Amino acid sequence: VLCLDREFYSVDVFEFLQNKKIPHITPVVRRGKKIKKMLIGRKARNAQYTMENSEKKKIHLNIVVDVKYLKGKRGKNGCENLGFVVYGVKWSPRKVSTVYRRRFAIESSYRMRNIVRPRTSTRNVTTRYFFALISFLLRNMWLYLQKKHFTKVKQGPQTIDEDKFRFDRFVLLIEDWLRRKLRIQL
Repeated sequence: VLCLDREFYSVDVFEFLQNKKIPHITPVVRRGKKIKKMLIGRKARNAQYTMENSEKKKIHLNIVVDVKYLKGKRGKNGCENLGFVVYGVKWSPRKVSTVYRRRFAIESSYRMRNIVRPRTSTRNVTTRYFFALISFLLRNMWLYLQKKHFTKVKQGPQTIDEDKFRFDRFVLLIEDWLRRKLRIQL
C-alpha cells in the first residue's frame, strides 16, 4: 500500500492512482463544509465523497474515518476523527490509521541512520553503502538493547522507557569504546 502525504491530496493524483489500480492511503485535508461535517462523530466509519477541482474534474473517493480518544494526550480530551482516502484495501478504520501512522517509522529510521553515518566525500558507491549498512547495524543494536534491558514490567502492551537509554548516549558509548580500542592497538 502506498502511503502519501497531505500534499498529494488532489483530483489528478487520485485519478492517476485509481487508473493504475495502485492501492493507497492519503490523509484527508480538512477543507470545505462537506469534509468538515464528515469528520465529526464518535464512531469509526466509511463514507463516499466526490472531490472536484477548479477545472470541474470530479472523482469519487472512499473515505475511512477512524475515531481515537485523546485521553489527555497533547493536552486534549474527547475524540479525534482521522480521515483517510483509501483505495484498493478493505481494512478496518483502525488498521488504516495504524498502517499510515507507522510509515513515519521509516522516515525516522533514515534520520537516525544519518546521525551515525560518517560524513564522506568519496564517490565510491561501495564505501558509501558500507557506511549506510554500519549505521543501520548500530541502530538495530540500539533497538535490541533497548528492548532487552529497558522494557517496563507491567500489564498490558510492552512499552520501552526510551529516556533511560537514548540513541545519542549509545553513539557516545560506541565512540568512546572505539577510541579506547584504537589507543590500545597503537
